[in-house]
Amino acid sequence: MDARLRAAKAAGFELAEFHLWRDKPVDALAQALNETGMRLTGVCVDPRRSIVDPAEREELVTAVRETIVATAKLGKPDLIVASGFRVEGVSEEEHFANAVAALRAATDVAEEAGVTLLLEPLNTQLFAAMYLVSTKLGLDLVEAVNSPNLRLLYDVWHSAVMGEDMAQVLAGRIHLVAHVQVADMADRHEPGTGTLDWDKVMQVLTDLGYAGAIGLEYFPTLPMDQSIALTRQKLG
Repeated sequence: MDARLRAAKAAGFELAEFHLWRDKPVDALAQALNETGMRLTGVCVDPRRSIVDPAEREELVTAVRETIVATAKLGKPDLIVASGFRVEGVSEEEHFANAVAALRAATDVAEEAGVTLLLEPLNTQLFAAMYLVSTKLGLDLVEAVNSPNLRLLYDVWHSAVMGEDMAQVLAGRIHLVAHVQVADMADRHEPGTGTLDWDKVMQVLTDLGYAGAIGLEYFPTLPMDQSIALTRQKLG
């Protein structure tokens, strides 16, 4: 994994992100970041726990706290939180209230540590029972928690799978988005291999005022150097 950071640096990248951390060589990653000068923009809270199931709330807060401690040596990256699955027999209003309560508890821990949590909506194609599969709902939750240490991770592919109008769902709320990830439709490969209009995607982000990082969360179909070249071409 640390070798991949060095390879990313050699390919001209200054930022990186990865999924879970408990199976990663954290000390070696810290050394690679230090030697290359790269910055880590995001890591998933590990283990993943539900924000809508009160029975998992304490475990969620513990996971956030332990992830903060473990990743401090990686430069205090933002920490990505998914929602977990819907709870049978629970109303929409209760789901929302439970999510707000859990996110507030987790964000309290993040605020103390000076770390930002990123709430990520997914999609029903991958996870049929996932609670948070809507950008609007994700932004509503961020607004309800009302903390500068909780923001949204907007994934262009998840949003497209759900049939969302990107400009519409982000209009007037881009200040609540701290990170964007990309992949092409329909099979989650590199930009330029599918049906999304990347000129339009990038123009929407520019017009809305997004100035943050863009993460490449896709399955490459080309040799890595060609995949990166195509992606850079499409994203401008």
